[in-house]
Amino acid sequence: MRKKYLFAAIAIIAGQSGFAQSNTAKFNLANKTAKVYTTAKGTDMKISQSETLKFSDKPQPVETEVSIFVDPDKKLQTMVGFGGALTDASAETFYKLSKDKQRELMTAYFDKQKGIGYTMGRTHIQSSDFSSDSYSYVADNDTELKTFSVDHDKKYRIPFIKEAMAAAGGKLTMFVTPWSPPGWMKTNGSVLHGGKLKEQYAQNWANFYVKFINTYEKLGIPIWGLSVQNEPMATQTWESCIYTANDERVFIKKYLGPTLAKSGLGSKKLMGWDHNRDLLYQQASTILEDPDAAKYVWGIAFHWYETWTGAGMNFENVRRVHEAFPDTHLMFTEGCAEKFDFSRLNDWALGERYGYSMINDLNAGTVGWTDWNILLDEKGGPNHVGNYCFAPIHADTRTGQLIYTNAYYYIGQISKFVKPGARRIAASASRDRLLTTAFVNPDGKVAVVVMNQTDEAITYFLWIKGKAAKANALPHSIATLMVD
Repeated sequence: MRKKYLFAAIAIIAGQSGFAQSNTAKFNLANKTAKVYTTAKGTDMKISQSETLKFSDKPQPVETEVSIFVDPDKKLQTMVGFGGALTDASAETFYKLSKDKQRELMTAYFDKQKGIGYTMGRTHIQSSDFSSDSYSYVADNDTELKTFSVDHDKKYRIPFIKEAMAAAGGKLTMFVTPWSPPGWMKTNGSVLHGGKLKEQYAQNWANFYVKFINTYEKLGIPIWGLSVQNEPMATQTWESCIYTANDERVFIKKYLGPTLAKSGLGSKKLMGWDHNRDLLYQQASTILEDPDAAKYVWGIAFHWYETWTGAGMNFENVRRVHEAFPDTHLMFTEGCAEKFDFSRLNDWALGERYGYSMINDLNAGTVGWTDWNILLDEKGGPNHVGNYCFAPIHADTRTGQLIYTNAYYYIGQISKFVKPGARRIAASASRDRLLTTAFVNPDGKVAVVVMNQTDEAITYFLWIKGKAAKANALPHSIATLMVD
């Protein structure tokens, strides 16, 4: 009898620790192959199907072999989607193109079969640096917002967003962000150069978000979510507004959160921070450790520009937030290569920066990843303060042609194959020369992304549940292996 109870206790303990799960394989590789889609430097391959791999028995890899280990039974975060920003600059540039090129751009980004399948979009509340000028939706000192109007956006941005929605199959997961309140609401009297929101206008500003969301939705653009402020710790030459972590915490719990709830917009996904990874943990913890603020917060948003200091991308801070606050969603909401230079449009480093960031951010717990402007012109604009940047696709308005940088293809190696609702699954490489992440889609298909940043081809085994397929990572390449 004692042995019987002992074995029962061991079984219970094993089940609680996860040991029982590890011995019960749910994913079955029988009759499955892996189709490989590759983008590689020095080749014609751009998300091109390069080969089909077959699996064979391989119970135990050895140390001398390079392996990518994938476990589809260990499921992690659920993905919201991938996308880019639909800004004034992108919209103005778009309408300088011919109708054929407009259709080409929309297909390239939003078509699920012919393009890279974007399902998310971000846009700005009022003007940003990527507008041709600064503007507001209300007249000065209109505290009741009676003059509120988005007529400015009706010329380019709203029809542009609707084009994108149509190309995506009828809907996009759209979220919105302000760069600055109206100047008269701020301590410096200007939408530019930082300044802070005056407390006397905090409720008026909270009402402003509601006005914007309701107005856009009445015009046929559903809004999924919003962030409090773009880059709240940066005094920029363009539209900007400073919030410390404590400022944002107070604004959320006293004004914005309750106002959204009272206005029937409490289901919108509210995100805090929306700035670089360097202060990510401090900002997130300050907001989320206050239950009166945290109850309104769906997620924490972040960018990649901490590299302006000369440091590298700080993925560990993303991971720390995910570990400390596992029920809070992490969203990458903006990244681009700065200091535009037309001669660098074919620079392979542009795409590799995207692949490096996306894989590491996703592995750290991020549920959505949105690029910055989806389209800019041959100058890296328009931008009313000369802050010219790269986009995945540029339009040369002198010739009417579209120029695809390899950033477009690096993003597409993930966005095209990882669908909304996909679950990240355990994936690891036996050598640090390869980066990898993996997902199981809602239809059961597994997408494994493998990136090689080195100058050498690397042969490796894709190992899943005792079976493996031999593959080759070309120099400076990114590949997606679809197991089905």
